[in-house]
Amino acid sequence: MDPLKTLLGKHVKMEISGGTTVQGVLVDFGLDIVVIYTGKEYLYVPHLHIHYIKRHTNPSFEIASPFPEVPLQEESGISYRKTLLNAKGRFVEIYVIGNKSIHGYITNVFNDYFVFYSPVYKAMLISLNHLKWLTPYQKNITPYTLGNDVLPVQPTSLSLQRSLEEQLKKMEGQLVVFDLGDHPMKIGLLKRVQNNIAELVTAGGDSIYWKVIHLKTIHSPS
Repeated sequence: MDPLKTLLGKHVKMEISGGTTVQGVLVDFGLDIVVIYTGKEYLYVPHLHIHYIKRHTNPSFEIASPFPEVPLQEESGISYRKTLLNAKGRFVEIYVIGNKSIHGYITNVFNDYFVFYSPVYKAMLISLNHLKWLTPYQKNITPYTLGNDVLPVQPTSLSLQRSLEEQLKKMEGQLVVFDLGDHPMKIGLLKRVQNNIAELVTAGGDSIYWKVIHLKTIHSPS
């Protein structure tokens, strides 16, 4: 029996990568993802980033039932990839880097990354290994209350590849931002991608070599 089954429907506490702690009710789980209802929203958390999960009783933290309908529901059992595919085209909030959330929608899901459209950052590449959690919006709500004319159905004309490394090769010669520019050496000209290493030339002309497997998000400001 899956050990998480004993926690199903119970109040739990969970620590996620980055030191984030979440409290809520475990409403569903699969082999590589869990769903937590916090009393306000549903969090879809890949196992990759769960450090621990435990039964948690706190009299000051109680969630009244019945809960709202679970979004992205899957009758045949949930999984990380199914969740991403079911979320395509639906407005969601995602956490990838620290406590910074990104709002928008998923347009494509590939082998080790997905394409995310953000009204702020436009088309982004998000590594499957680094998504900490995903929260679907309530129906009929859009990011920043923007209209559909600002949220295109086909937001990118990129010729998309199956793997993140191959996709980055297609972007050679472009200005790019890695990980939302959380470090000055993650903004520059993508010169070359080879053997899982991306060579980035900074504004000062220095070449920085980044391991692709550790890149969380990629977008081009152009």
